[in-house]
Amino acid sequence: MSNHFYDQTFGRHADSDRIFLHTEDGDIRFDAFTAQSAQLANALVAAGLSASDRVAVQAEKSASLLALCAATMRAGGVYLPLNTGYMPVELDYFICDARPAIIIADPAATANIQPLADKIGATLFTLDAHGNGSLAAAAADTPKVFETVARGPDDLAAILYTSGTTGKSKGARLTHRNLASNAAVLADTWRFTDADVLLHMLPIYHTHGLFVACNLMAMVGGSMIFLPKFSVAAALRWMPRATSMMGVPTFYTRLLASDDFTGAATRHMRLFISGSAPLLAETHHQFAARTGQAILERYGMTETNMITSNPYDGDRRAGTVGLPLAGIDLRIADAETGTICADGEIGIIELRGDNVFQGYWEMPDKTAESFRDDGFFITGDMAVRDADGYISIVGRDKDMIISGGLNVYPREVESLVDDVAGVIESAVIGVPHPDFGEAVVAIVAADDGAVSPNDITAAVDGKLAKFKQPKAVRIVPSLPRNSMGKVQKAALRQTYAALFA
Repeated sequence: MSNHFYDQTFGRHADSDRIFLHTEDGDIRFDAFTAQSAQLANALVAAGLSASDRVAVQAEKSASLLALCAATMRAGGVYLPLNTGYMPVELDYFICDARPAIIIADPAATANIQPLADKIGATLFTLDAHGNGSLAAAAADTPKVFETVARGPDDLAAILYTSGTTGKSKGARLTHRNLASNAAVLADTWRFTDADVLLHMLPIYHTHGLFVACNLMAMVGGSMIFLPKFSVAAALRWMPRATSMMGVPTFYTRLLASDDFTGAATRHMRLFISGSAPLLAETHHQFAARTGQAILERYGMTETNMITSNPYDGDRRAGTVGLPLAGIDLRIADAETGTICADGEIGIIELRGDNVFQGYWEMPDKTAESFRDDGFFITGDMAVRDADGYISIVGRDKDMIISGGLNVYPREVESLVDDVAGVIESAVIGVPHPDFGEAVVAIVAADDGAVSPNDITAAVDGKLAKFKQPKAVRIVPSLPRNSMGKVQKAALRQTYAALFA
């Protein structure tokens, strides 16, 4: 029984002397990356990691952090990346829910995270943005070889927490088969080879930056320009060395806002990919006019990795997320009855394939609710399929907000806003934003003069990650409701749709 994911991705070019990562601190070859992952795996095992144990990580992006992901899976562990913006109160839930054996954190966060580690009896290591810390020290004198722990295709490789509109965050259980199969399909669909150099400016605590970009490039033996974060200046400085780029819509709107981003700057690039949030048709058209290239938009979820993609060859249609990927059975069905919708009818996306996760961590009821009897996963995303098979996302069955490519569920924000003195009730919605795709907006019902927008923003500051905090607050006498007394968020989204226009 082989380590299905590692052997097919990072392990495939383990002994190669080709450059894997171009970083601001220098280049890293595949063989050096393999040696580092071996040392880290040895350190994890020495610290007590056993097969199926979780390793929770909240640390800044670095080559060492990527090597830690590979090391965790080599050691038979389950990798659990956490958004670097999460506050201690948020981390408390994730850590107590997943019960990792080992926690990796930035040295500056030790004071906040050590009590959480002590609470569950976990070992805490540190790792900073330059690859330094107690984990690096523990790994420094370990062997540069490691016998990969055997894992099967259905064994867990990672847990990624995802958000819904109500209740607690759910840990999506991803297997070795889920990760490896999706990377192979994407490599073929997008024509990636060992000649590609991917401009990588995404975070690596969620599916897009970690499992789409890194897994794919490791599998084909290509290189990544591995930068800490996105900036227009950095993108333009490194782009001449790249052949391809993955980004969220925010990257492309900011590039288009720069006069230095020209057709000449992109002439050597073969592919620009966008995901994690809806790409406005206007952005698609502006990019094509500026560069002569069409952005390739695709669609995926934490629970499924990638699901659809506009074609590499053929019409990349603005406003659509393209066609189902090879090996994925996708249908659009009535959310209540499960009846299959005809082309042109709006329904909920359901799918089945090797990319679909095993279920939610220790939430059997939520898992059962999310699957049809025939094994199709119910995504919660509403869509329509045209006569040519192209899928267009039209909304979400639930009210989840995607801001800058990151998920926000309104109930979490509303619970804090509702606790503010003077607030009667609140409704948190997502509205179109030219930079972030969607912006978090709080509509607050309160008596005249009882509360101000500043009171609301102050109440959530320090209690929620920045991406969850409202970018605008509106005070109103009351919230619109239907005959059943339910707040009409669709009406609010329509009312405030032009707030950032």
